[in-house]
Amino acid sequence: MEALVAALQDPDTRENALLDLSKKRDMFADLAPILWHSFGVIPALLQEIVSIYPLLSPPSLTNHASNRVCNALALLQCVASHPDTRALFLNAHIPLFLYPFLNTVSKTRPFEYLRLTSLGVIGALVKVDDTDVINFLLSTEIIPLCLRTMELGSELSKTVATFIVQKILSDEVGLSYICATAERCYAVGTVLGGMVTMLAEQPSVRLLKHIIRCYLRLSDNPRARECLRQCFPDQLRDPNFTACLKDDIATQKWLVQLLMQLGYMGDNQTTARGASETTIAPKQVYMLLKPSSVHCPVAVAQRS
Repeated sequence: MEALVAALQDPDTRENALLDLSKKRDMFADLAPILWHSFGVIPALLQEIVSIYPLLSPPSLTNHASNRVCNALALLQCVASHPDTRALFLNAHIPLFLYPFLNTVSKTRPFEYLRLTSLGVIGALVKVDDTDVINFLLSTEIIPLCLRTMELGSELSKTVATFIVQKILSDEVGLSYICATAERCYAVGTVLGGMVTMLAEQPSVRLLKHIIRCYLRLSDNPRARECLRQCFPDQLRDPNFTACLKDDIATQKWLVQLLMQLGYMGDNQTTARGASETTIAPKQVYMLLKPSSVHCPVAVAQRS
């Protein structure tokens, strides 16, 4: 490992070292501290990132260039996820170097891979509950960048971006920030609703789970609850649409809690927006609200 890390410092050997280390990074538990504290390695990785900025606009990123920079990003993700280097990573403001990648709109494979890998670095930061991470991200433009990806990205990129927003919302600081104004609540609610509408044509249970978690957390805030009632998608009150969750008891419970908090639950209760009646039997509600040992879908998704 030490020889590969040293090879990162030499432009002539860097590309092969990036490839080998990115493939083997899970084999080395102490790779992140070694990368951070080795002379010239982090600047070398940042050089890989900034070198492709000119290829972003007009979009001219090749598969080869995308793969190479994504190998560098994979090593930065390793640094971002390690407890001994996470704070150092944030204090150096390294996530800001990734934001130009998230601001791209090209849907070609090189750009999509670049956005997905960049989101993976941010996802590694938020995976562990840490208010310092949330405060840092909220001081940047991460929310609008994630919302953009949630609107325009591939199914996998949408899922990772929605997971990031979910983790930000799960922190009290993040929830307070997004719910500070009706405009922010509506912006997030509108994007979530648009994704639900998209899922009616292109189903994805994995993405739907994260969307429901975001809605549920937003519904904890009074201002957000009022906002959600104005833009809540009818599909989430349609048993035919949510039938895909029949084997996922945990997500069913979250959906029931969400509908209850928004006032959509009850016998033959008509929705606030005049949609068709949605009825869930009381016995079913209580069964769904009972504690279970089912693993959290977020954790399962992250392990996979």
